[in-house]
Amino acid sequence: MRRLSEPQRDCPLCPRLVAFRQDNRSRDPDFHNAPVPSFGGRDAHLLIVGLAPGLKGANRTGRPFTGDYAGDLLYETLRKHEFAQGDYGRRPDDGLVLVGCRITNAVRCVPPENKPTAREIATCRRFLEAEIEGLPNLRAVLALGAVAHGAVLAALGLTRSHFPFRHGAIHDLPAPVWLADSYHCSRYNTNTGRLTAEMFDAVFAALRTRLSGVAA
Repeated sequence: MRRLSEPQRDCPLCPRLVAFRQDNRSRDPDFHNAPVPSFGGRDAHLLIVGLAPGLKGANRTGRPFTGDYAGDLLYETLRKHEFAQGDYGRRPDDGLVLVGCRITNAVRCVPPENKPTAREIATCRRFLEAEIEGLPNLRAVLALGAVAHGAVLAALGLTRSHFPFRHGAIHDLPAPVWLADSYHCSRYNTNTGRLTAEMFDAVFAALRTRLSGVAA
């Protein structure tokens, strides 16, 4: 039986995240305030892995990278490189459709200050492992940030020291997928110049080129 790839709405695995979820439900009862499911079809060739839901982004809307600046940059870039179709409207019912790709997070619940602990990342790994196993056409994984990079390697049973995180790198793994790296598309990274729109665009251009032989 395939392992469960999505945590239940009231997932009890991480006590600190459970407490934070309960506080958020009391404070903002109209928010999603639950583990955020993956977005996109299971026929995807590309899986994009972020860190965790944003407090007022995906934790509010219930769709990865939806409702905050990181999503503005990500979905605009996906549309440019034909990994998405339709208009992105910062809401889950905007009609946006992913094409040949899927989006998830290393940690499915919003953490305080957007900083999951190492234990929480390890605990949530079971869902990332099942996610990867459940994509039969998967060819490439894009890790947004070093934490996601490490989580993907751990989910694949690989050692991080053998594949160091580096923006723009594409690692040929001893597995049937490639691992690409990008700095996270957060407002902090773009405001500080760590990541520019041009740098982010180049990552997806390289992925599109490598995936060009794979039917979308």
